[in-house]
Amino acid sequence: MSESIFLDIKVPNETGYLRLLGKIGEYLAQSLESYPGDREELAYHINLVLTEAMANAIRHTVDSKPGETLHVTLHVKNRKLTIKVYDQGRGFTFCDLPEPPPSCLAEHGRGIFIIKTLMDRVSYRKYDNGHVLEMEKILY
Repeated sequence: MSESIFLDIKVPNETGYLRLLGKIGEYLAQSLESYPGDREELAYHINLVLTEAMANAIRHTVDSKPGETLHVTLHVKNRKLTIKVYDQGRGFTFCDLPEPPPSCLAEHGRGIFIIKTLMDRVSYRKYDNGHVLEMEKILY
């Protein structure tokens, strides 16, 4: 795999853009012609983690001002996909989030669990005036 792709996207901090960003991630995964695995499954997973990450970022920036943006980067290089979701919100304590029980049917509280399950590495840290959720997927 020798593809090198970098996407830098800024959208308004509104849930109306979740589907668009999920689809961008999906199309990116489908375009990785040298990916040896199931590209449709990868596309579904990337769409899901992007949507969950953006929903979390919007939820945790409710104290932000109208018109603020969310910043997302997707980078494919050296057989690795790195997704970063930046926000200017209060953030949350990443390590203290409990894992939901396997039978949990609640609509909220599963986003980080899903992201951790589908990605190979996940971190959350302060960044400038906000936070960044960084997710990596090894593409071998």
